[in-house]
Amino acid sequence: MEGRYDRQILLPEIGKEGQARLAAARVLIVGMGGLGSPIATYLAGAGVGTLGLVDNDVVSITNLHRQVLYGAADMGVPKVQCARRRLLDSNGDIHVETYQCLFSKENAAELVSGYDIVVDGTDNFEARFAISDACSQQGKPYVYGAINGLEGQVSVLCMGMATYRTIIDEDEARTMPHPGKAVIGVTPAMVGTVEASQVLQLICHYGEPLIDRLWTIDLRTLQTHIVNL
Repeated sequence: MEGRYDRQILLPEIGKEGQARLAAARVLIVGMGGLGSPIATYLAGAGVGTLGLVDNDVVSITNLHRQVLYGAADMGVPKVQCARRRLLDSNGDIHVETYQCLFSKENAAELVSGYDIVVDGTDNFEARFAISDACSQQGKPYVYGAINGLEGQVSVLCMGMATYRTIIDEDEARTMPHPGKAVIGVTPAMVGTVEASQVLQLICHYGEPLIDRLWTIDLRTLQTHIVNL
């Protein structure tokens, strides 16, 4: 009888040892919207043993075109609650811990302390600075991702020299407008999937993760670039 993970165990980059690493891993996802949905879906599918989900929002109708963990019946229900149910339905082997709160500098250290890797599904500068600072202080990898319309970027921070403050200055961020609400679902789908891929690389120790490098994509042209930070 075939097992759930047989097909990925066939990959030399994963194998039985990598699958054991995935089962033992604890990954915190901050933000369960357009980015968080594909991140959580593919990490759960791969068998990451414990996922922590942080979000203080409820599902609304404007979420449904891109936040694929949710359906019309979920409107008005906390996202972390709906996401936990869907993820456990897809893979009952894993554990899912939920935190229905806003991630901030006040609770960042406590939330990050219980996990091996933190993944960015947020859409605001304040949360990203809080994630970066907590990960830097605790020596935890921060898989950063962001979108703006039809553009996106991903990096692995707090493992080498670069942190989120390398990408943007906090004083500068205070004067910048919010990237906006204009988005099509494929943008966070692609960027979130790349973030999930970076997490798997870090856990299973294969390939060349984007440590101190920034990957960008423009979905109008499919041009991608990798910039050294």
